[in-house]
Amino acid sequence: MKYAIIAAGEGSRLAAEGISEPKPLVQVAGECLIDRLIRIFMDNGADGIVVICNDRTPLVAQHLATLQHSGLSGRSLPLQYVVKSTPSSMHSFFEISRYLSGSPFVMTTVDTIFSEEEFGEYIRYFRQSEADGVMGVTEYVDDECPLWVATDGQQNITQFADGHGQCRYVSGGIYGLTPTVLPTLSQCVARGESRMRNFQRALLADGLRLKAWSFSTVFDVDHAADIRKAENFLI
Repeated sequence: MKYAIIAAGEGSRLAAEGISEPKPLVQVAGECLIDRLIRIFMDNGADGIVVICNDRTPLVAQHLATLQHSGLSGRSLPLQYVVKSTPSSMHSFFEISRYLSGSPFVMTTVDTIFSEEEFGEYIRYFRQSEADGVMGVTEYVDDECPLWVATDGQQNITQFADGHGQCRYVSGGIYGLTPTVLPTLSQCVARGESRMRNFQRALLADGLRLKAWSFSTVFDVDHAADIRKAENFLI
């Protein structure tokens, strides 16, 4: 199983609230956000991990270089990384997509907080699924502008919406995808699309089958107060 981490944002909201570290290096419960994800991915059978970070925060690239050379907690890593600033998370995904073409993969943003136990269950479900994608969703709404997800009785995703409507879930920013989605990604970039939610809508428009898998709680570390909230959740 391959894994990918989008860590190319600048963390401007955290910086404005006095957090000096780049977001991927912010510590939650004594562990950097990016290290936590890499550890969890390794615990779930990672045979490849690719990360994209921006070129304006050299500390992150330096940290990734150290991990690539020395491993994490004595554990060697199948880690590759790309240093490039991009206009959106969808464009970051496009930049690393060449590393993801050979097999199913799971991708998240670097600040995604979730239960490790639930993530393991999600990975087991994704491995057995015949869908083109299995999206991590949640009924827990924490985002300032969430992407709402509508499903049918079999948890097939039928719509991605900006408004609540009849939707039960919001996107958790955890994407289990197969290489069948990559042509749609390329077409979105060629059309000048941006944002992951537009890519997800394009997947449905192209007739790809997407399933929803529900986490109890998923949220992002966007503000200083979210660090304590994440620590309380993980404890």
